[in-house]
Amino acid sequence: MTPVGDGGPAVRRLAEWDAERLLAVADEYDTPTYVIDLDRVAANCARLSAAFPAADVSYAVKAHTGRAVLRRVREAGLGAECASAGEVERALAAGFPGDRIRYTAVNPPGRDLDRVVERWRDDPGLTITVGAADTVDRLRDRGFDGRLCVRANPGVGAGHHEKVRTGANAKFGIPIERVADLAASWNGEFDLVGVHAHAGSGISGEDLSAHRELVSRMGDLAREIESEIGPLEFVDVGGGFGVPYREDDPSLDLGSVAAATREALGEVSASLSVEPGRYVVADAGVLLTRVNTVKQARDATVVGVDAGMTTLLRPAMYDAYHAIRNLSADANAEPEAEADARETRPVTVAGPICESADVLAEQRPLPRPERGELLAVGNAGAYGYEMSSTYNSRPRPAEVARSGTTVRLARQRETIPDITELER
Repeated sequence: MTPVGDGGPAVRRLAEWDAERLLAVADEYDTPTYVIDLDRVAANCARLSAAFPAADVSYAVKAHTGRAVLRRVREAGLGAECASAGEVERALAAGFPGDRIRYTAVNPPGRDLDRVVERWRDDPGLTITVGAADTVDRLRDRGFDGRLCVRANPGVGAGHHEKVRTGANAKFGIPIERVADLAASWNGEFDLVGVHAHAGSGISGEDLSAHRELVSRMGDLAREIESEIGPLEFVDVGGGFGVPYREDDPSLDLGSVAAATREALGEVSASLSVEPGRYVVADAGVLLTRVNTVKQARDATVVGVDAGMTTLLRPAMYDAYHAIRNLSADANAEPEAEADARETRPVTVAGPICESADVLAEQRPLPRPERGELLAVGNAGAYGYEMSSTYNSRPRPAEVARSGTTVRLARQRETIPDITELER
């Protein structure tokens, strides 16, 4: 596939990361540690902007909230789509102006609304997206009368797993057939600027037809609203653009997706808006983990590592596939001496958490790992650190940011005293 714009190759595979540099990071910062390549983040942003030149592109902050990432995204010209008051605070701290921030909450707690409305008073350019008429009542009670976007439930969803398909899930948005009437009733009291919908996360392949159907329905909705109350500022059709997690999966033809999206939307006065998250950061991150145990079980060779489901939840949560590479074996291999090459065998890579779900990979062919060696887990930049936890009282990992030849600590490793600090 020909890359769109000047954002570099369409996908970065785990094999393309430099083993020696990753080994050096692990030696300096220990493991488990996330590594995020800020230059790759910028390249992915550039590719999105080139594919959607007339659209407003915002980054779905929940994919990775690290300040170093948010700053690089802001510098690339993208806005910030925030799912919580905490994400709004992170976006502001990273330098996003209020008019580049949209708060898109689901059943927002009262303290979240309090905080966001307080921020809106300081910066009235901030947009609040509502997915329930009840939320409008709660905003009205707080004195909000600013920029309002309405989230529709278009009845069609897509995504890599049933747990992330939002477009037809009753939890998300107002049924699309009710949105136009509600929007008309709110117009004037609020500054109605847009409508929003999101099909789901990790959309690719056959799911793209469902995304096009969502966009088509949103185009119909926008035209209905515009015929009644006048032009909207934007129609936000979400993000969810998938990335290839398996080594042989094809990359997304972003140019074709963008063209199909514009065609499906049709003629509207409003501008198109998209909000990718995973696409920006997934292949910009890897997780480094050290082998601590190797044992032969009855039907598997189990390789125990110091990263588990508290470090990277996606395999346990979604049965997700992440490429794994033995960096130590790669760094020590001598291409001219094939007879001495490390034997490759299927192994199960498991973490230190007391759960049978704590497995990063099963029966994965790898050069036979040995205790002390370093493994890398690919495509870990999206929903990696963000979904980490302190279950089993295990501290969350460190994160290192890389840009050019500069490597620096972006998030400090937690300690056991950090975990208990809030206890009384």
